[in-house]
Amino acid sequence: MNEVNRQPARQPVGVSFAASLGFENICHTYSSGAQILHDFSLSVEPGKILCLLGPSGSGKSTLLSIASGVERQTSGRVTMNDTEIAGPRLFLPPEKRSIGMVFQDYALFPHMTLAQNVAYGLNKLSRTEARSSALSALERVSLTGYADRYPHEISGGEQQRVALARALAPRPAILLLDEPFSGLDSRLRDAIRGETLSALRESRATAIIVTHDAKEAMMLGDRLALLNKGRLVQHGSMEELYNKPNSLFAAAFFTPVNIFAGTVRDHYLDTPLGSLDAPGIKNGLMASASIRISGVLAHTHCNSGGGTVPARILSRRFLGDAEFMLFSVNGASAPVQAQMPCGLVPQELNDVYLSIDPRAVCVFETDKEKS
Repeated sequence: MNEVNRQPARQPVGVSFAASLGFENICHTYSSGAQILHDFSLSVEPGKILCLLGPSGSGKSTLLSIASGVERQTSGRVTMNDTEIAGPRLFLPPEKRSIGMVFQDYALFPHMTLAQNVAYGLNKLSRTEARSSALSALERVSLTGYADRYPHEISGGEQQRVALARALAPRPAILLLDEPFSGLDSRLRDAIRGETLSALRESRATAIIVTHDAKEAMMLGDRLALLNKGRLVQHGSMEELYNKPNSLFAAAFFTPVNIFAGTVRDHYLDTPLGSLDAPGIKNGLMASASIRISGVLAHTHCNSGGGTVPARILSRRFLGDAEFMLFSVNGASAPVQAQMPCGLVPQELNDVYLSIDPRAVCVFETDKEKS
């Protein structure tokens, strides 16, 4: 048999025994008195990937610190497989939790080789076994042959992969990743995200990924949890949060929207872009409508099958496969935004007629938004 071209089989990443993770009525207040989490409750199923997303300061990273044991919550419980690991009766230290962590800055030891970084913490293994596990983990993140390099000798994307390999090497039941791709440029980020997702699927560990990027969350997560000001706004699948947001905040978080406010009359909300169906909102109540910019379409002629709302083009910007446009519409206090395929509106045209895709519209009662 010809052995010359035989390639060694890739060692698979070690498979974890995935665990469920639960947050029960978590509240957390800093020593300054500022409360960062308010009665937060959520559970993550074994082997699933949950993305925590929300604006800066919403409590996402604090939740990871509490789950890992780096911080102790002010009140509430953290459970693993329905057993308390942090609460009134028990507080397990980080090293007792079988939870791995990938930090935003990667936190690699500069004086250690990559193999030594990945093997760090594998204290129960012999030196030979620890190095073998480290090499397998580095191979899994496409860093074969990099074992004896140092962190300063590799790129930021490669450092991120080393941090992931180090977190996976002990085969944790749960893996926490705190904005792991924020330091990467956009082109590299897509590639590293794909490699990370593949490694997580193969390891079968339960994972929680913190991000403020809605697109990234939808690409990575089995479930999404949206936070704002320390509270859980909405939790569900990507499709649920995008197509059925429960608030104006949730609707506007995933995509740019046009927002109009008014009073509901005969179960409709009148806006400068036409009357919008307002199901479940009583007549006389104030409501706000969000219209995704991808749901606003421009037409060259006024007709029943196309646009009926007169508009003037204020500006247009070429985005490659799409065009971003601003329109002046009678009765609108701000320009109406739209993003549509290029070529629909001739360059020489100034006046158009707008229509709305009803699937891009959500209407919310204003008083409920305030509460």
